[in-house]
Amino acid sequence: MISKQVSITKTILLFIFLTILLFPAYAGSQTKVGYIDSKKIIDNMQEASDAKTRLDNLVSDWEKEITVLQDSLKFIKDDYEKKNLILTETMKAEYEKRIKDFETSITNFRQQKFGEGGEYFVKQNEFMNPVYDKIFKAIEVIAKRDDYDFVFDRSSSILLLFVNERHDLTLKVQRILEGKD
Repeated sequence: MISKQVSITKTILLFIFLTILLFPAYAGSQTKVGYIDSKKIIDNMQEASDAKTRLDNLVSDWEKEITVLQDSLKFIKDDYEKKNLILTETMKAEYEKRIKDFETSITNFRQQKFGEGGEYFVKQNEFMNPVYDKIFKAIEVIAKRDDYDFVFDRSSSILLLFVNERHDLTLKVQRILEGKD
């Protein structure tokens, strides 16, 4: 569903973009458009590489912790299987509870680290946001300095990275909706 919305948004933006380029008289003046390849920029930035390394190290540590938990669970299960015939019902129940608690603990740990809104995504944002901020500031500097009206990113779903404020129609639309224009 989201990819369909992104596709529709891209189509609309492409239509607007082509309209402005093909009919500059309607746009009021010549429009200057640029694009970047953010993937290429990020791939060549040392800060992005460092952030990826830091994240990979965290993931490696978390995977080691999961392995330790899984090994402990396997040990408890094996021990339970070996002793199953000689255990009392109470001891069996204790073993089964320990096994279930370990399984729950492993599931919770995975969810906490890698689940939706988990620590992986928090750390990814924490490590990469300075990189993205640096890129956006560079785009803004170039766009303003070289008088670009629009800057697009050809390598991501975030299409529009910079817009010259003189093309902002928000207030005009709001005024019409409010019946003031």
